Amino acid sequence: MDQEGKTDFSEKKVDESWKNSVQKEKQTEEPEKTPPRLELNFSNFINSFAIQVLIHLGQIEDPVSKKKEINLEAAHEIIDLLAMLKEKTKGNLTREEDALLTHLIPDLQMRYVEAMK
Repeated sequence: MDQEGKTDFSEKKVDESWKNSVQKEKQTEEPEKTPPRLELNFSNFINSFAIQVLIHLGQIEDPVSKKKEINLEAAHEIIDLLAMLKEKTKGNLTREEDALLTHLIPDLQMRYVEAMK
């Protein structure tokens, strides 16, 4: 209180024991686990498109909405994009990358046809 009998709230009082206990808790908590990052390469790039197709075909859950929804137009566009990438990168892919596209595109096309039924 000041001379007029009023309380002065401008002075901060910190409970050091509380502050110390919070610091200890932070130190003992496990650090947040972040998912491992995928290596940035052409095969993972292509596989990311394949996963999007499967999401749009309703075969796997959308990681954002947590729902299985079908969007045939989006699936078709991505399959066409993969076919275009295969054509435009012809002669510039490793054997493994070429095999991935060669097997992946028809598989996704068959899944698309099945989803249309």
